[in-house]
Amino acid sequence: MSGPGEPLGSPQPVPGPAEATDPRVAELEARLAAANAEMEKARDEFLRARAEMDNVRRRATEDVAKAHRFGLESFAGALLAVKDSLDAALTVENTSIESFKEGVEITAKQLDAVLEKFAIKPIVPEKEKFDPHRHQAISQVESDQEPGTVVSVLQKGYLLHDRVLRPALVVVSKAREEAA
Repeated sequence: MSGPGEPLGSPQPVPGPAEATDPRVAELEARLAAANAEMEKARDEFLRARAEMDNVRRRATEDVAKAHRFGLESFAGALLAVKDSLDAALTVENTSIESFKEGVEITAKQLDAVLEKFAIKPIVPEKEKFDPHRHQAISQVESDQEPGTVVSVLQKGYLLHDRVLRPALVVVSKAREEAA
């Protein structure tokens, strides 16, 4: 409290060395030091976690780039056997039509096996209902079949794991026009 002659709101006296040994002050200083140490530990952990996340992100980006670059390696390796068969067929000089046809059939089977191994399946929609997601209609013909049915396949389509690589080129039926 202010005594007579002291202005109101005057500063309180600064504690001296004897008052600094107050146990509350020592406890607060110890808690402050512990909080600062905990903050430094958390900051260090945060910086390490951020560095690890940056490393994970960089490695993931590199892995994606490698997958794009080398993803076809297995497929390309499997196709090399088919290419070797075709090259061998071209080097044979005196061959009959039958042996040539047999060689082409064997090579086609090799290619079918490679496509099957890599989940590439043909779309053969003959006598199925026209599906614009899997088929591309080239023309329509009058037919006894239900309108919108695939009458013939001009070129097979292909799926890769149920995703269309190439739609099948088809001819679709339409209703017969009645003679007037």
